[in-house]
Amino acid sequence: MEISTLTIEATRSAVATGKITATVLVESFYDKIQNEDSQIGAFLTLSKERAIDAASRIDKLAADGKPLPPLAGAPVAIKDVMVTRGVRTTAGSKMLENYIPPYDCTAVARLEQAGAVVLGKTNCDEFAMGSSNENSAFHPVHNPHDISRVPGGSSGGSAAAVAAGMAVVALGSDTGGSIRQPASFCGVVGLMPTYGRVSRYGLIAFASSLDHIGPLTRTVKDAAIVLTAIAGRDPMDSTSANVPVPDYVGELEKPVRGLKIGVAEEYL
Repeated sequence: MEISTLTIEATRSAVATGKITATVLVESFYDKIQNEDSQIGAFLTLSKERAIDAASRIDKLAADGKPLPPLAGAPVAIKDVMVTRGVRTTAGSKMLENYIPPYDCTAVARLEQAGAVVLGKTNCDEFAMGSSNENSAFHPVHNPHDISRVPGGSSGGSAAAVAAGMAVVALGSDTGGSIRQPASFCGVVGLMPTYGRVSRYGLIAFASSLDHIGPLTRTVKDAAIVLTAIAGRDPMDSTSANVPVPDYVGELEKPVRGLKIGVAEEYL
């Protein structure tokens, strides 16, 4: 199986039909990270024990013939500004080099509830303040398409991990372009959701009134699947919107006729 081009649906189908186990798949991704990330620098911390435990739970569901959750077995990478219980979270800074959070960011917890397997934490500009991912206190991230070039930032590690096939999807954060710009530089899909659509609980803030958590993926459909999993009201974030979560995947098949695009007058 070529893991570099896997989508969420292909991963779930392979696990459900027994073509591969989630555990073997995760091990394959770790092999790829070990072989390739020294050139790219996308990851700061790997969470192998947590990932294997999560993959084993998915494999048991599959073996018992039980329905699999939507992201079953999908290996994901998390930008290192989102806290992860028991897994080092640095925000790309030496100030937090040894910080081990006691709780999970809501978006991370929801991904795991949907069956995703967290491979580790991705590199970023220090405290998400940058646009090239050269400003991590640990090491820069290189663009997997040309390692002499930057991947964009500050979610450059997440974008690079997906572009290099070292994760099926990743989470990033965006305050002034930090999902959208590295997605463009690395040739992947990046989505900054509307403010309040995704809880910011557990996100190390750059600017709380402007921060957004969103997906970086290889396909638009995968972005819709991830957004469906992480969106929704969270009592731990008073700014999260108390409105229903739409069927984002279903909306993809609808025509665009009748939709309106707003452009600020200042851009005209």
